[in-house]
Amino acid sequence: MLQAAIRAPEGNPAGLAFLYRRQFELCKVQRGETIALVSDLTTRREYIQAAFAAADELGADVYEMCVNSVPSWTKVGVPTIGKCKGTLEAVRAADIIVIFHVPLFTKWLKEVMNGGTRVLMIIDAPDDLDHLMSPKGLKDAVKHAHKRLSQTKKVHVVSDAGTDFTYTCGEYPVMSQWGYADEPGHFDHWGAGHVHTFPNEGTANGTVVFQPGDIIILPYCRYVQDPVRLDIRDGFVTKIDGGLDAKLMRDWLNDNKSSPDDRDPFAVSHLGWGLNPQSLWYGIALNGDEPERSRAAARTFPGNFLFSTGPNSQGGGKRNTRGHYDVPMRDCTVVLDNEVVIEKGRLVDPAMVVEREAR
Repeated sequence: MLQAAIRAPEGNPAGLAFLYRRQFELCKVQRGETIALVSDLTTRREYIQAAFAAADELGADVYEMCVNSVPSWTKVGVPTIGKCKGTLEAVRAADIIVIFHVPLFTKWLKEVMNGGTRVLMIIDAPDDLDHLMSPKGLKDAVKHAHKRLSQTKKVHVVSDAGTDFTYTCGEYPVMSQWGYADEPGHFDHWGAGHVHTFPNEGTANGTVVFQPGDIIILPYCRYVQDPVRLDIRDGFVTKIDGGLDAKLMRDWLNDNKSSPDDRDPFAVSHLGWGLNPQSLWYGIALNGDEPERSRAAARTFPGNFLFSTGPNSQGGGKRNTRGHYDVPMRDCTVVLDNEVVIEKGRLVDPAMVVEREAR
């Protein structure tokens, strides 16, 4: 019987505890702090063991809470905490939560962050945790991009493929990640490095064209194979033209409607760009289409423009649909209030450029 070839991990498994210690140090884990590990039935046991070892080395108190559901990027908003009595109170009391699945778009996440608890998400493969660990200067670059986007009123995105798309900002907060959770109430993703916000309601208009080489990272994990043209009017995708990739998008969004007239899956969601020089656009070609190898890297490679549809509750909106679609796009030009910050997929604001570290 033939078996699919799987690229073997390149790192030393015994080094995981050292990696976790480095990450916890970036998260400013202190002696006497409490770390809550939130796992599920699919969590790698070596991750839990490494987290326990790293916490012990730093003098922090740590415990594991395993939930009986398996959230994922295709099941956003699953309330893994709060259903069982006492679970919300427990994690709310922790100094930092380390969670091994996707907690985004959940009510409990907002509650614990509002209370000042730091939250770190770890969902990538061991090799990627090593390679994508935040390099020197990334936080400063992300903070700069965050400030620029926070001050922006209008964004214009164009590309040679045919994208010509505008939206206004300010109704929702800018959210940013630099790869570690070191500030009170901050959520981050080990391996991240990007900024985004949700457009003002009803302001997204124009045309977005996915071209071959763009990445459908949610709900699928694949490169775009043929062009997809989206018509966007008053905040919603109104038409999807193209071949196979267009059909995949239409069917996914339609299947996640809560009723025949539900438009929420087609609403324009978070929009932003990547800055992490450790992230590689060609990761899927190198490692295969296993999502665990691409969850951070595909979203955060420098200069990509991340287009998405669906929920906006993470920013304070009312849409909770599971019809979520994420597409990091290459070769776009992004203009903030008439000033170019990304030109044809290349960061041109020097304060956003970070040097890649050899690892």
